[in-house]
Amino acid sequence: MALETKHSFMPTGLEGIDSLTLSRFVLQMQQMSAEATGDLTILMNALQISCKVVETCVRRAGIAKLYGLAGSGNVQGEDQKKLDIIANDAFKENLEDCGRVSVMVSEEDDEAIVCSKATTHKYAIAFDPLDGSSNIDANVSIGTIFAIYRLDSDSVSKTPAEGAKAIMQTGRNIVVAGYAMYGSATNLVLSFGEGVHGFTLDPSIGEFVLTHPGIQIPKSGKIYSVNEGNAANWDKATTKYVENSKYPEVGKAKSLRYIGSMVADVHRTLLYGGIFMYPADAKSPTGKLRLLYEAAPMAYLMEAAGGKATTGEIDILDIVPDSIHQRVPVYMGSSEDIDAIVSLYQSQ
Repeated sequence: MALETKHSFMPTGLEGIDSLTLSRFVLQMQQMSAEATGDLTILMNALQISCKVVETCVRRAGIAKLYGLAGSGNVQGEDQKKLDIIANDAFKENLEDCGRVSVMVSEEDDEAIVCSKATTHKYAIAFDPLDGSSNIDANVSIGTIFAIYRLDSDSVSKTPAEGAKAIMQTGRNIVVAGYAMYGSATNLVLSFGEGVHGFTLDPSIGEFVLTHPGIQIPKSGKIYSVNEGNAANWDKATTKYVENSKYPEVGKAKSLRYIGSMVADVHRTLLYGGIFMYPADAKSPTGKLRLLYEAAPMAYLMEAAGGKATTGEIDILDIVPDSIHQRVPVYMGSSEDIDAIVSLYQSQ
């Protein structure tokens, strides 16, 4: 008797083999540029390898006893988790060895890093190797944030101070920005300036495959994301915006969603719309998030997806850094929601 096959959804194990991988996507981007030399392609390959290494460590953290503190602190004065150090080392080693990075800035290192193995001096990269690491032990989504900047080819940095000066550019000069999110699935979302595209790691083939092409953030959203535990220290504009979100004169109230991991909160905001906020307050008068490797890369993605990003007073991508670890207030998300917070700042 022949077996009936009415269930066409039965898995075959071959699903997704025709998907566009990140490696192929980057090669296609290279072929579209007459000036491309392949250096950025090699750099992007080193970057995705680093993300895969960190993803593996995150998955095995409980088994390999990688939870908990490492017993040291970083330049920000924050306690370092064991995975913080592993992730930082993975990115620094892979990026240095690819030979296409001249300068690196990491959240975990005090000074800029001048790469001795660089064969070209076109690119610098700033990264937060493990954003949201305070959530590691609770198995909450965490991630990596990065921004690649183009350097002046006539300038070769020989000292950390020279490297810092070279990479301290506005976000408008970013070549590629993105983030990896390590959660129920591992996503890598990035932009080369035109469009935002999301890739998901397929563990069966060990490749990131395109799953979210052409991400566009809605013009307005139903969600606001902020740590309301700091509400007593907010300024009037932020307080008023949250009050309007909870108790609107017209329409439905917005819903509060806050994970405490910037990568996860911004990822949700990109897909669903709304606003993500980490304002300055009485405890952190200049803000909490770092410009070069947190605020600017995410702002770059937001604008490429049709959204906006501001400090309340200036577009984040227009800020000229004054130090590699500079902090700024952050409001980013749907254009109409950002216009509302900017309007409150202008009226106060």
